[in-house]
Amino acid sequence: MQNGLYVAVSAQVALERRMETIADNMANMNTVGYRATGVSFAAEMAKAGETNLDYASSGSDYLSRRIGGLTKTDNPLDFAVQGDGWFGIQTPRGTAYTRDGRVRIDEQGTLRTLSGDPLLDAGGAPILVDSAAGPLTVSADGMISQNGRQVGAIGLFAIDADANLKRAENSGVAPDNPARPILDFTRDGVVQGAVESSNVDPVREMTRLIDVSRAFDGVAAEASQSESSLQDAIKALGSSS
Repeated sequence: MQNGLYVAVSAQVALERRMETIADNMANMNTVGYRATGVSFAAEMAKAGETNLDYASSGSDYLSRRIGGLTKTDNPLDFAVQGDGWFGIQTPRGTAYTRDGRVRIDEQGTLRTLSGDPLLDAGGAPILVDSAAGPLTVSADGMISQNGRQVGAIGLFAIDADANLKRAENSGVAPDNPARPILDFTRDGVVQGAVESSNVDPVREMTRLIDVSRAFDGVAAEASQSESSLQDAIKALGSSS
């Protein structure tokens, strides 16, 4: 008799988690390089007497790799990725990868993200330039030049499609499989004077929000009906005894 209540509660837990990811995505829709969070669900089977019940799992988070749009800024220290590559950054927790290529040059000439993490070259080392040698010119293969002289290169990295991604600093990700340097720039490259916007689709997220709200209302009504049926059964059993 109470099986319906248990199933309804599991559905409400799953819907609450989906609602939280939608709220997080909407809050970051204007965050440069942000990757939207999605939730995948699976039915979990349970045996209740002679009956098999389908419970909704609490869900597993994943980060969308859909590419965001490019916005031209004309700032020579703004960089975006053309293709599927990632910039490498050195964070206090280790190497992470980001699509947010906004950088600054510190007093020692190190290229750092706006949050202070060093930007890395293809070998995983911080990039040093001459802070007094004039503006940087960066080509599609990441090569950095100052006054016509090559001074370094911005690394681009490929992350395996089956790697699990966790959030890291600077709108970045930390894969469970090591990323590898990109050496072929036919499809991937660096765009100077531009940034990549968040890949959150606000219209899609609003549609999902409406769907989740309606589903939550439906599950709540089903739970209320199951509870009423249980109370009616208890009353019926009490009056017949």
